[in-house]
Amino acid sequence: MAIRKLLLLLKPIDLYPFLETDGVSLIKNHQVLRYLESRSKVHRDAINFCQEILSKKPVEWKPISRSDLSHPIRDVDMVITVGGDGTLLHASHFIDDSVAVLGVNSDPTQAHEVEELSDQFDASRSTGHLCAATVENFEQVLDDILFGRVVPSKVSRISVKLNSEPLLSHAFNDILIAHPCPAAVSKFSFKIKNKDGDTNPKTVNCRSSGLRVCTAAGSTAAMLSAGGFVMPMLSSDLQFMVREPISPGPTLAQMHSSFKAGQTMDVNWYSDHGTIYIDGCQVNYIVQLGDTIEISSDAPVLNVFLSQGFTQIRSRY
Repeated sequence: MAIRKLLLLLKPIDLYPFLETDGVSLIKNHQVLRYLESRSKVHRDAINFCQEILSKKPVEWKPISRSDLSHPIRDVDMVITVGGDGTLLHASHFIDDSVAVLGVNSDPTQAHEVEELSDQFDASRSTGHLCAATVENFEQVLDDILFGRVVPSKVSRISVKLNSEPLLSHAFNDILIAHPCPAAVSKFSFKIKNKDGDTNPKTVNCRSSGLRVCTAAGSTAAMLSAGGFVMPMLSSDLQFMVREPISPGPTLAQMHSSFKAGQTMDVNWYSDHGTIYIDGCQVNYIVQLGDTIEISSDAPVLNVFLSQGFTQIRSRY
């Protein structure tokens, strides 16, 4: 498909509005203040650079701040996000499988800065795992796309039904179902069912700090940090993990596994309060005692340009 019309979705330019109130900085550590100011400048420069490159290409495009995005993205061939993984995740909630997306990491973590400043503060920034480009290679990546030398990967997302009603948002990374107070216990049960009508699925009863389910793309994020395993990016399987189970006994082995596209996870919620968090803090839904939640990969894929795709293409030239 020819790419002719683009939307440039931007992480807000004013990254740190808390730096000053009425002209007075809220941060007293001058080294941290200078560092955050420099980060804002790097992000602004990245936005300007991407706009300059786009202005030279035979495409129609317009910029929009992600904070101003409130409706599904239609009538464009591709979305280019400038920020980090969070900006791409934000965009994914407004995109169906008809629009491709390319992430540009505007301010990737610099190893030398982390080492130099580690005694002062955490200088780590965006990992950009989902971003195929930076300012260093943006024009080359863009040309590969515009000239059809690379196609987007079809990456699975998570579909969620609450009391049999589909939620509007699909998770690209993961969902977390938990009590809204992180110190509270979540009580629930779940079972994995075959869509073709398994008549005797095993029910697992849980008391824990919640349930996380991730896609292949999300398997390198919170799931991996919690001890999960990395999945092939194009896998349609979903991985799940019960967080911090209380006295699981013989069911412990059933609290971290995966299920396939032909299966669903059915969850019954037994706590007074609960929340479904989709892709971190991007979207959330309230869950109440007695609610049922159905989780599957039966969602539109996200057509996303991944860095390994460009590596494979360039190796042939």
